Amino acid sequence: MARILIVEDDPIIRQTVDYALRRAGFDTLTTGDGNEGLALAESELPDLILLDLMLPGVDGYRFAERIRHSDSEVAIVMVTALDQERDKVRGLDAGADDYITKPFSMEELLARVRANLRRVRERQILDQRDVIEVGDLRIEASQFRLWVAERLVKLRMKEFQLLVALASNPGRLMSRQRLASEVWGYDFLPSSRTIDVHIRRLRQALEEHSAYDYVQTVHGMGYRFEITLRIQGQAEER
Repeated sequence: MARILIVEDDPIIRQTVDYALRRAGFDTLTTGDGNEGLALAESELPDLILLDLMLPGVDGYRFAERIRHSDSEVAIVMVTALDQERDKVRGLDAGADDYITKPFSMEELLARVRANLRRVRERQILDQRDVIEVGDLRIEASQFRLWVAERLVKLRMKEFQLLVALASNPGRLMSRQRLASEVWGYDFLPSSRTIDVHIRRLRQALEEHSAYDYVQTVHGMGYRFEITLRIQGQAEER
């Protein structure tokens, strides 16, 4: 469950947003003070911060700058009545990932929260291992590059993330639910069919250049990253 810190000095907005996020399945922390928000961010390590700009104690701009010095991963979405272009640019320069202006609908806010959590999850998946080498694969996760038998192979983003998730857990059974959580994040669980299609495309890309099979199907359960030499001319059910 993703944890969200709400830093908003208007008690009505703070309570309304808190209620909507909890109903959507998120864990929340709230405060109306900038200094208290900084302390909560440092002690509780939220996944995302909803940050008002006009705050007592420390304003949203300085808040974002201080958080970014210590935490490069947490998503920051600024929520404010200031809608001038210069205010948005200043907020983004301070370290915000996104910006939403008041008044806003709860549907829009939830969509922004989910989108930013996905982006954070994508960065984490790609950065969790810098280089993975196995068989004739070289996966440069943080650079979004895959080499197969010394050839650079292009994958779609989700296919690449699935490969990194599987290759980071060699020999371990990865259920579809686990892969969905690893790649798509907490808030979006694709259908089994969606994952299977991505796996099929991933296999085709690898098999075009490799003499090995890497992604094994465990029927009815999920997938396992396990290297096996492909027997030429023999069809395998996978």
